[in-house]
Amino acid sequence: MKVSPKILLVLASLILSVLIGVSLSARQNGTSRIYDDEGLVIGMSMDTLKEARWQRDRDIFVKRAEELGAKVLVQSANSDDTRQIQQVMSLIANKVKVLVIVPHDGTAMAKAVEEAGKASIPVIAFDRLITDCDLDLYLSFDNIKVGEQQAGYLVEKLNGKGRIIRIYGAPTDNNAKLFKQGQDNVLKPYIERGAITVVHEDWVENWDPGNAKKIMNAALTTLGDTFDAVLASNDGTAGGAIQALKEAKLDGKRLVTGQDADLVACQRIVAGSQSMTVYKPIKELATTAAELAVKFGSGKPIVANGAVPNGRMDVPSVLLPTIVVDRVNIQEVIVNDGFHSKKDLFGEASGE
Repeated sequence: MKVSPKILLVLASLILSVLIGVSLSARQNGTSRIYDDEGLVIGMSMDTLKEARWQRDRDIFVKRAEELGAKVLVQSANSDDTRQIQQVMSLIANKVKVLVIVPHDGTAMAKAVEEAGKASIPVIAFDRLITDCDLDLYLSFDNIKVGEQQAGYLVEKLNGKGRIIRIYGAPTDNNAKLFKQGQDNVLKPYIERGAITVVHEDWVENWDPGNAKKIMNAALTTLGDTFDAVLASNDGTAGGAIQALKEAKLDGKRLVTGQDADLVACQRIVAGSQSMTVYKPIKELATTAAELAVKFGSGKPIVANGAVPNGRMDVPSVLLPTIVVDRVNIQEVIVNDGFHSKKDLFGEASGE
């Protein structure tokens, strides 16, 4: 296993709690700086800013990094691999001290990591793994667990039997494969004994809700209403599927999964057209990423709580927990954590 000399890889769960505790303490102090040199510049390369989730990540990351005395140069590639690589090369040319990358294609971005390595610039893969390269750090959630939570919820609500449609994420995104792996872990025994049948499945290019809607329309054309649930891999694809279900007058009549706790998805859960989402504490992820990037940029050691293979090496990783959310606990989890307001979710009638 290749481990960056700046990273101490610790697998004990106790260390994870310490790491998160330190991160939360730093956050509460707010203005305390890990790095005081105003010359620290972080390059942030993002696949896209079209989704509200990624806009939120960017804003939280930049705010925390600036609190710690760093400047952040943000680039968005609009899901174009060539453009993203060019943008990373530009950030390298600007002599950033550390790179944080949300890759569109985790395989294609290996080239950018190699170029950063030549310039002695450490790279953090943010929420999406970059494969087949010497990556310094991966910061995300346990995405296999997310897939298990989605499928587990569906299986429980179907009482272990039914006909399901599976809508996967972007084939270029390693996370989409991890979500599927987690779903498979749960579904396999039910499928093998014939209790659950996958009646339609497809991958959604670029996680585009419009493409998800096309897949759902194709399923409806073939199946009519002879299915019980839609296992959609995120809230965006769930939204596309639900639009197709609405046009077929089936919205709210079939289980639909999701993840990310996007505002529109949470509103759909309250309204009853989407069954669940998986809440990933984005504020904690983005804040922790900013703190670790500043540490990297100042040459300080990083503590990781695990390792994730990327085809070349076991990448030192910091993985945060996730929470299943439906109508029963949406206020407790989403509102009480300040992720969305009660008014945004429940409207004027909420009394907020």
